Amino acid sequence: MKQNEAGSFWGGIVKSMGLVFGDIGTSPIYTLTVVFALTRPTEDHVFGILSLVFWTMTILVTTEYAWLAMRLGRKGEGGAIVLKEILSKLIKPGRQLTFVVFLTYVGVCLLMGDGVITPAISILSAVEGMVLIPGLAGLPHGYLVLIAASTAVGLFLVQFRGTDKVAGAFGPVMLIWFSALALSGVVSIASYPSVLQAVSPHYAVQFLLHNGLSGFIVLSEVILCATGGEALYADMGHLGRKPIVRAWSIVFWALYLNYLGQGAFILSHPDAKNYLFGMVQGQAPVLYIPFLLLTIMATIIASQAMISGVFSIVYQGITTRILPLLRVDYTSSHMKSQIYIGSVNWLLMVAVVIIMVVFQRSENLAAAYGLAVTGSMVITGIMMIMIFSRTTVRWKALVAALVTAVDLLFFSACLSKLPHGGYWSIILALFPFVTILVWTKGQRALYQALRPLDLETFLVSYEQIYAKGHNIPGTGLFFTRETPVVPPYVFHSIIRSNIIYERNVFVSLIRTDDPFGIKTKLIKKLGTGLDAVEIRAGYMERVVLEELLHGLGISEKVIFYGIEEILTDNPVWKLFATIKRQTPNFVQFYKLPAGKLQGVVTRVEM
Repeated sequence: MKQNEAGSFWGGIVKSMGLVFGDIGTSPIYTLTVVFALTRPTEDHVFGILSLVFWTMTILVTTEYAWLAMRLGRKGEGGAIVLKEILSKLIKPGRQLTFVVFLTYVGVCLLMGDGVITPAISILSAVEGMVLIPGLAGLPHGYLVLIAASTAVGLFLVQFRGTDKVAGAFGPVMLIWFSALALSGVVSIASYPSVLQAVSPHYAVQFLLHNGLSGFIVLSEVILCATGGEALYADMGHLGRKPIVRAWSIVFWALYLNYLGQGAFILSHPDAKNYLFGMVQGQAPVLYIPFLLLTIMATIIASQAMISGVFSIVYQGITTRILPLLRVDYTSSHMKSQIYIGSVNWLLMVAVVIIMVVFQRSENLAAAYGLAVTGSMVITGIMMIMIFSRTTVRWKALVAALVTAVDLLFFSACLSKLPHGGYWSIILALFPFVTILVWTKGQRALYQALRPLDLETFLVSYEQIYAKGHNIPGTGLFFTRETPVVPPYVFHSIIRSNIIYERNVFVSLIRTDDPFGIKTKLIKKLGTGLDAVEIRAGYMERVVLEELLHGLGISEKVIFYGIEEILTDNPVWKLFATIKRQTPNFVQFYKLPAGKLQGVVTRVEM
C-alpha cells in the first residue's frame, strides 16, 4: 500500500470515528447501568445481557446498516429520503407509493425527535460521573442538571460558526475515546476472563427463556447499545461507505470489549451504581478526572453529530418540498454538508433543556430513549425488503425480513416504555410530522386553487401586448414552478398590469431525486422577447441562482415573485397560512438581491 493510500485509509477511519460514531460510541456510559436497574446482576443475567448486547450490535448495526442498507445509496448519500427515491423508481404510483411516502415522513420525524433525546441523555450521563470525584459525592443533583444544561446551551450557541474548523479534532478525540474504552475493558476482563464466553448466543437465548416477560422488557434497554447505528447509513454521504464500514469493524470491538469489562466489574461489584465510571476509577483513580473530561468531550461530539444530522434532514426536507422554507446559512465554503438553520437550532436547544429538566437523571431519560430508534430501524427494514425484492439480489430481501423481525421485537419491547416517558418520543416526532402533513397537503391545495395558465393561452395575450412596443428596457425575471405552466402572479404582472420588459425570462428551479449535480438549460424564444431557464439541482446542492443566471448571459434589472394571501375558514389551511407567513419565501431562501425584488400579491381562497 502506498503512503498516501495508507494515509487516506487510516484518515478515513479516524474521520468516521469523529463524524459518525459519536452516538453509538457513547452508549457504554449508560447502557448496562440502565439495564441492571431492571434486572439482578447475577452471573447468568450478566452473561445473558452481554450476549444480547453482542448480537444486537451484530444484527441491527453490522447486518442491517453496515452490510444491507449501505449497499443502497444515491451518489453516495444514504437515509430514509434516499430509500424513498430508490423505491419511487421501482414501484408505480398508487397505494404502495403512498405507503412508502408515509413511512419516509415517519422515519424523518423519528430521527428529528432522536436529535433532541441524544444530546440530553449523552451529556447528562457524562456529567453524572462527577459524583465519583472525591469531595463531590454529595453534590446536589440539581447542580448536575444545571451543568449538563449549560454545556448543551453552549454547544447550541456556537452552531452558527459551523463545525468545519473544529471537525478535524473530532476524529482524534474519538480515537482516544475508543482506545480508552477498549483498554479499560481489557484490564477489567483480565480479572474475570470467563466473561468472554458471553459472546455465545446460548446465553442470550437462555436469558430470554428463563426470564419470560421481564426478559422481553429488558430488551427495551438493551437496544441502547445500538442507538446511533442508523448514523452509519444516514451519514454515508460525508465520507463514503468504505471508511465507515472499516471504522465500524474497529469501533465494534472497542465497544464490546468495554461492555465485557463492565460485565466483569459488575460481577465483582454488584452494588455499584455507575459501572463505566466505577470501573475506570477502580483501575486508575489518578486518571479518573481526565477520563471524565474525555467522556464529556465525546458526548459533546456525539451531540454535535446529531445536531448536524438534523440540519441535514431538515435541508433535504426543504429542498424536496416536504418542509417549509427556512433560512439556511452555509458555514463552510468546501463542505456541502456544513449548514446552519437558526430556527431549528434554537428549537432543538429549548427542547433539549426541557427534556433534561423534566427527566433529571439519565436512567429516567432512558425510558424515553429507544422507541424512536427502533421505529426508524423497522421503517428502514421494511423499505429494504421492498427494494431488494424488486432487484436481482432477491435473497437479500429474506435477510432484510429476518433483520426486520428482530427490529420489530425490539420495537415491541420499547412500547412498554410509553407510560414511563416513551410518549416523549411520539410528542417530539409529532411536531415535524404535523408540519410535514399540513405543508405538503397545503402546497398541493394552494397550487390547485391558484389555477395556473398553460403557456399557449398565456402567449396569445402576451404577444399582443409585446407588439405594442411600450416595453421597458432591460431584463425582467419571473419565477415559475415549471416552464409550461404560468402562475397567476405572472399573468397579473404582464397581462393585466402591462409590466413587460424587452427581455422576459421565466426561471424554474427543479430539485432532482439525486443528492448532487446541477444542470442548467436556456430555452430561447418561447415567445417574442420571452426566454426560459430550467435549473435542475440535486436536493443537497447549494444553488447560487445569480451566478447560474449570469453564466447564461442573463443580467436582470428586476426580479418578480409571487406572494399568496390565503383566505380560508378551514382550520387546517389557517395553520398552513400561518406557517407560510412565518417562513421566508422562495427569493429570500435563495438570497437574491433585495433591491431588485418585486413581490406580487395574489389572493387565494382555499
